[in-house]
Amino acid sequence: MFGLIGHLTSLEHAQAVAQELGYPEYADQGLDFWCSAPPQIVDSIIVTSVTGQKIEGRYVESCFLPEMLATRRIKAATRKILNAMAHAQKHGINITALGGFSSIIFENFKLDQFSQVRNIKLEFERFTTGNTHTAYIICKQVEEASKQLGIDLSKATVAICGATGDIGSAVTRWLDAKTDVQELLLIARDQERLKELQGELGRGKIMGLTEALPEADVVVWVASMPRGVEIDPTTLKQPCLLIDGGYPKNLATKVQHPGVYVLNGGIVEHSLDIDWKIMKIVNMDVPARQLFACFAESMLLEFEKLYTNFSWGRNQITVDKMEQIGKVSVKHGFRPLLV
Repeated sequence: MFGLIGHLTSLEHAQAVAQELGYPEYADQGLDFWCSAPPQIVDSIIVTSVTGQKIEGRYVESCFLPEMLATRRIKAATRKILNAMAHAQKHGINITALGGFSSIIFENFKLDQFSQVRNIKLEFERFTTGNTHTAYIICKQVEEASKQLGIDLSKATVAICGATGDIGSAVTRWLDAKTDVQELLLIARDQERLKELQGELGRGKIMGLTEALPEADVVVWVASMPRGVEIDPTTLKQPCLLIDGGYPKNLATKVQHPGVYVLNGGIVEHSLDIDWKIMKIVNMDVPARQLFACFAESMLLEFEKLYTNFSWGRNQITVDKMEQIGKVSVKHGFRPLLV
C-alpha cells in the first residue's frame, strides 16, 4: 500500500474544506487549534495503471498549514510531519510520499534525528520526498511546453529560481546534461551553494531575481516560500514560459499578461481516472486525472514494488535516477501537465 502525506494551502482553505474532509468541528477553529490537531487518514485511493495493475493507497492529512512557518511555530510544524509519518507507518503503509512543505520541513529542520515518535520508531526507508519525479516532470514541462510556445531552447535563456534546492539543483543538472539550452541563470539565497553548483556544472550565471527575470525566456520557480512572490509581468519577455513548481501555486493569479504563460509545475496527468476525493479538495482542474508528481512517485514505487526511500536527502538527485523514475512514469500512464 502507498501513502500520501499532504496539507492544505492556508488556514482559510483548511476551514473551508474541513466539512468535506469529515471534520466539521475543525471549520471554525483558528491556527492554535490546527497546531494541536492530530494527523488523520481522510481518503482511500485506488489507482489503475495503463498496464492493468491496480494499487491501493491512503491520504494522510498532516494538519500542517504554511502559516505555522510564517508565524515561526517551528515546533508545531515539525511535530505535524513526524506525527503524520508515524501515523502512516502505524497503518502499515509501505511507501509514503512527503508532499508540499512536508519534505522541506523534514530536510530543513533535520527531522531524521528524531526517529522515535512516542512508541513508534520511524523506518525512514518507508518514505520518499517524491522530488526525483517532480524534478523529472518539471524538466519535461520545460522541454515540451517551450516547444508548444515556439521557444527554441538552443537559443533560450532559462532561469531557475531556487537553483540550490533539492528540486532546483536536479532540474539544473538535467537541463545542462539532457538539453541544448543556451544559457542557465542560477538564482538562490545561499551564494556559497550557488558557487558550488556553478562549479559542478561548469556553466551558469549567478544572478538576482530582479535582474534575471527580464533576460529569461523560461522561468522555473522552485523556491520554497510560505508566502507568495511579486513579479512585475511587464518586465518579462514575450513569449515567456513561467513554470510554477511551488506549493501552494500562486503565480497564475498574480502574473497575468499577454505573452506570459504560467504553467503549474510538477503536476502530472494520469491516463485513467483515479478513485479519490483529495485532488478536488486541493482544487486541481481535473481532480480525477491530475495530481502532484511527488505523490505520483509513491504510486510508481508501489506499482514497481520498490519499497525504498527513492528520493531522500538534499541534493542527492542524479540525472540517472530521474531517467529511471521517468521510464516508470511513462510505463504506468503518467504524463506532464502542459500549457
